Amino acid sequence: MRVLLLHSHPVEESFGGALHRLTRESLQTAGHEVDDCNLYAEGFDPVLSRQDRMIYHDYPDNTALVKEHCDRLLAAEGLVIVTPVWNFGFPAILKGYFDRVWLPGISFELVDGKVQSRLRHIRKLGAVMTYGATPFRAFVAGNPPKKIVKRVLRAQINPWSPVTFLAHYDMNNCTEDTRARFMAKVKTKMERF
Repeated sequence: MRVLLLHSHPVEESFGGALHRLTRESLQTAGHEVDDCNLYAEGFDPVLSRQDRMIYHDYPDNTALVKEHCDRLLAAEGLVIVTPVWNFGFPAILKGYFDRVWLPGISFELVDGKVQSRLRHIRKLGAVMTYGATPFRAFVAGNPPKKIVKRVLRAQINPWSPVTFLAHYDMNNCTEDTRARFMAKVKTKMERF
């Protein structure tokens, strides 16, 4: 399976960078062809400009500035996101990716005023996330990143697609042991993706 691996950790030497490498290697070990999309390394521009918004619904003109990323998304059969959670949301670069690439004509189309997915070819969805917050604090805040992955993205791809959601909470108080256990879990789950 061709897996699009979206990575939005700005520091490769960080724990997030290690998670990215482990996820990529584990997916490859499972026999997947991995399209490694490191948004920071690729210099992805997350800003949806005024002009981008003006042509947002004008397919295919709306894809002109992000055509390569659109093509990569359309070629994917699996999608895995590796990202930190900042202020209970995605980093701006990842949020901008969804705003600029998941466009009408690419990820959805409007038919008689109703949204229809164009991403049914993606069969599996996964996320590997790190939170500064504890699980309880994330729960109290509604855990928006988890809901975006398990509800919003899943619905845009296919409501019946399997979702692998892995989160290391309380990074502010993590230890070498908690990080090692999480990495072992990521390795196991991604080798079975």
